[in-house]
Amino acid sequence: MTTPFRLGLTGSIGMGKSTTAGFFRDLGVPVWDADATVHRLYAKGGAAVSAINALCPDAVAEGGVDRAVLKAWIAQDPGALARIEHAVHPLVAKDRKAFIENHAGAPLVVLDIPLLFETGAETDLDAVLVVTADPDLQRRRVLSRPGMTDAQFQTLLGKQLADSEKRRRADYLIETRTLEQTRADVQALVKRLTETHA
Repeated sequence: MTTPFRLGLTGSIGMGKSTTAGFFRDLGVPVWDADATVHRLYAKGGAAVSAINALCPDAVAEGGVDRAVLKAWIAQDPGALARIEHAVHPLVAKDRKAFIENHAGAPLVVLDIPLLFETGAETDLDAVLVVTADPDLQRRRVLSRPGMTDAQFQTLLGKQLADSEKRRRADYLIETRTLEQTRADVQALVKRLTETHA
């Protein structure tokens, strides 16, 4: 059984990560999405529901996790996030491993992980692609989101590794200036990786 080349995809908020992941999907590259996995684990009947129920019973309603209640608990209890991560991260890792095994015949898989470096996920990958953009463009993108304030943006940035550090640790970089240029850069990288690791 061949193992696909495991390319991690990450980038700070507003850098164009989701759009870039979509361009990989358009080319037929299997993409695993960490955020979507957590949503699935928290949904009714999801594998993380019982673990969350043991930590914070108020956060479970109608068989699923109420993320608003969980968020409120995290805000008031300094140790809550670490306990949640301790319970949920192994489930996420198990899902990621199953995804890679299910795509064993593919030359390349992309693992879309927002907090890739922050969680040490790079140790299980063959290479990391960081998407980046000019800080002014990043700011405009984020503040154009419904309900987003400058204070929220600064809080989110504070939880993420600095863009400069992500760039330094990246194996590959794509600057997401325009959709056309980003799509072309993704196509070039897929061609390079699949030819090298076919």
